[in-house]
Amino acid sequence: MRSRSKYFACLCLLAIICATQTARADEYPSRPIHLIVPFAAGGAADSTARVIASRVGKTIGQSIVVENRGGGGAIIGTEAANKAEPDGYTLLLGQSGPISINPAVYASLPYDPIRDFAPISLTSTYPYVMVVNAALGVKTLQEFVTLAKSKPGGLNYGTTGVGSSNHLVTELFAGRAGIRMTHIPYRGTALAVTDLLAGQVQVVFADPISSLQYVKSGALVALAVTSKERSPIAPDVPTIAESGYAGFDALAWHGILAPARTPPAIVARLNTEIVKALNDPETKALLATQAIEPVGSSPDAFADFIKRDISLWKDVAEKAKIEVR
Repeated sequence: MRSRSKYFACLCLLAIICATQTARADEYPSRPIHLIVPFAAGGAADSTARVIASRVGKTIGQSIVVENRGGGGAIIGTEAANKAEPDGYTLLLGQSGPISINPAVYASLPYDPIRDFAPISLTSTYPYVMVVNAALGVKTLQEFVTLAKSKPGGLNYGTTGVGSSNHLVTELFAGRAGIRMTHIPYRGTALAVTDLLAGQVQVVFADPISSLQYVKSGALVALAVTSKERSPIAPDVPTIAESGYAGFDALAWHGILAPARTPPAIVARLNTEIVKALNDPETKALLATQAIEPVGSSPDAFADFIKRDISLWKDVAEKAKIEVR
């Protein structure tokens, strides 16, 4: 009898918990939502977050406040989101760096991107653009590879730092192409592109917004994009895959995540509103000004995407012996 009483007590407690969570989900959101961006204001992640916050805030019935918490390789802001209450009122603008690449290059992290977060939706992607100084005299990817093989270690490539996303993208390509180059890390893409224009480095895998303006002016040559298919952002630029390296596919991405244990009903509500906003022509136009392509996905599809991305970059980091301590 005593064990049966305990069983019924557990059932009653579970029913109360479920009812409470359902009530909370039905009332959600009843106050402003905070969206943590683990980068300083002004970059692609910040721009994406503000577009999404503005558009979703209008349809969900509450303002979405963007909080920039940059620093520490995006670890500070990501960890702040991890520690937040799982109630749907603190979200994270996830990005390929802190979610997919940090686990591959850091010996330890204060968060686990799989265990500690509930994916809501992949929101946007963009390819890296492989750009060289026009004075280098190469017009195609194969011409660049031929030059690099003739000067092993003699060509410099710029990145946004050791263990950064474009550091690993460059090493992924170098491994596929069988070339060796010298790594020159910078504090940001703008500095790397500035030295590329000055001829101090010979190649940079840059984001489109930082590089395509110089391609249009003729100062830089875009040899390839890293996406599997040609990008609408730069439709005349071939992919690495079509230039001789089949299957090459590496994207920078943004997505919205919540702390783990956020009620599924709240995750579903947020997903519906975010995907609706991303399909809106005005949202697409706003993101296009930042050379970013909107996506939108289910939570499960986003979770699978993250797992594949982590696996890709762990393999690259191990082969290139890249580690940040």
